[in-house]
Amino acid sequence: MYKLCNEFTRYPFTVTVVGCGGTGGFVAESLCRVLPKHTDLVLVDYDQVEERNLIRQCFLREDLGLFKSEVLAHRLSRKFGRPVGYSTLPVAMTQIKLPGLVIGCVDNGLARRDIARVVSKTSWGERFWWVDAGNGKNYGQVVIGNSYVASDWRPTGDMYQYLPLPTIQKPELLNEAPKVRSCAEVAEEQGPTINLTMAAVVVEVVRRLLAGTCPWVQLYIDMEAGTLVPVLATPETIKALSKRKGGGKP
Repeated sequence: MYKLCNEFTRYPFTVTVVGCGGTGGFVAESLCRVLPKHTDLVLVDYDQVEERNLIRQCFLREDLGLFKSEVLAHRLSRKFGRPVGYSTLPVAMTQIKLPGLVIGCVDNGLARRDIARVVSKTSWGERFWWVDAGNGKNYGQVVIGNSYVASDWRPTGDMYQYLPLPTIQKPELLNEAPKVRSCAEVAEEQGPTINLTMAAVVVEVVRRLLAGTCPWVQLYIDMEAGTLVPVLATPETIKALSKRKGGGKP
């Protein structure tokens, strides 16, 4: 079975969570429990806490009007006794530190395109993985990748150092439009446990990436059917993904 390379863990590395809403907030807290103490954790989100966020996100009424990333960073730092950095700027204006992991918990194509632009500017040797999480009412997917260069997408022995960017594997992710919803619409469009489930799967992917035991390129969650379907990183799978149209270099 092929695994994804964890060479980035040989050096000081940073884990950056982009999007601190429904899934990202739960991811951030769980990461504080599993990341080594010396690992830098940075939260990126320029949204402010609104009334409608209190329905299913990890914010309190006292947080209303404050920046999500700042609120979570301070709260988690106090709770777990570790530094947690944050940015209240859009990801396009934020310097993401590498090597490390970029965890995208955003819900629109514009934000994913900005992540793709940022990570595509990395220089050789700045090893990273982009773990992208997205969901609907009771289903979701996690996609793992790090390169737009097709010649890189081949294993070395039983190890993959590079896989197609999530936006290359699933170019339709770039077409998702930002949504403006009322409290009632949010409650209707999101199941009560989907974000917690997504966060648990994302953190398991992170845990395995750190350990060098992650064999997946994609995972699909269906809460209605009660299933978690993995897609293994294999030459056959990557060959099929490379034929997708769109989502190339930003």
